[in-house]
Amino acid sequence: MLRNGLEPWHLIIVLVVCLLVFGSKKLPDMARSLGKSARILKSEARAMRTEDGARPETRPETPAAQTPAAQTPAAQPPAV
Repeated sequence: MLRNGLEPWHLIIVLVVCLLVFGSKKLPDMARSLGKSARILKSEARAMRTEDGARPETRPETPAAQTPAAQTPAAQPPAV
């Protein structure tokens, strides 16, 4: 149905419209910021992948809700 839907002249029209809307001075800045964003996203995704693979799941032996109250120090009244 959409065979050959995007042809080279479509891309040329999109580029011309972008040039007219944003101007020739803004386009390099926009491309630079888009490149920086893509690099940051790529590095964060790589860091998440390596973090998941390097660190196994660890569970605490006793959760904080199950610790006995006797182990917490009680407040003593001041001596008079």
